Amino acid sequence: MNRTNGSLRLLPQGRLVRQTKSTRVEWGNTWHSRRVASARDDNSAWMDRRPIVGAVVFFIAAFALAFQFAAWAQDASAADQGTTEEGPGLTIEPTELPVTYPHGPYDVVFHGRGNYVPTLHWSVESGKLPPGITLDENGALRGAAERGGEFQFVIAVHDSGKPEQAVHKSFTLKVVEALTVAWKVPAHVDANRIEGSVEVSNTTAEDMDFTFDVKAVAENGRATEIGYQHFPLKRGTTGMALPFGDTLPSGAYMVYVDVNGEVARWNAIYKQEMHTPRRLHVTVGP
Repeated sequence: MNRTNGSLRLLPQGRLVRQTKSTRVEWGNTWHSRRVASARDDNSAWMDRRPIVGAVVFFIAAFALAFQFAAWAQDASAADQGTTEEGPGLTIEPTELPVTYPHGPYDVVFHGRGNYVPTLHWSVESGKLPPGITLDENGALRGAAERGGEFQFVIAVHDSGKPEQAVHKSFTLKVVEALTVAWKVPAHVDANRIEGSVEVSNTTAEDMDFTFDVKAVAENGRATEIGYQHFPLKRGTTGMALPFGDTLPSGAYMVYVDVNGEVARWNAIYKQEMHTPRRLHVTVGP
């Protein structure tokens, strides 16, 4: 056996053949071809699986998006509960507020009705209460209004649930004048007299110590009493007529009407006044 630049290889039949450099190159090319073919097969298999993988990724993304949307919707629903009107779970009572008057004691307690988790917490969401009246966190609306008027506000309440349940409701609280006076027959001249009548009302739940006073004031400042009464004005009195009048010297007169009502139990005094829009001229004939 001669030595050469090649090498000997034992065939399966037991024969030795020389493995030259060219043979190794041929085998290398065959191995490379097989690697390329294998890579092509793998790439072809991946291309075949791409639609399936894409579908799986799409469904996973869609599920995640749906889950996130559901969470957003739940948060939005919980947030809306704090700014919605009354619902089936919790409602506010009373539905309307009783009328009050200046300096009159006021005490109304809001309460919830329906399904809720105690304890309830109350507040004024918007608007203004009458000066002198406040709302406690426990729902008590109390105090004494300092002046008349109509006051609009929104009451909000939330319970102690997790998440909390919250509703709100609009209210109008009317503070009417406790004592009112108006012309029934406006002051006028009748010959050498000035006369007329007024109507007075006591809208409170208490009797008043009432004073009615009418004066005719001349241009020189001289005042003449042409009407006066002092008596208890019963609670709830509406439109009581009070006449006035007297003879006067010649001259031009302004007529002033003053009424006062005192409720000692509340330490409150109510006053109203009015006067003629112009001077009334009295002329005494010959």
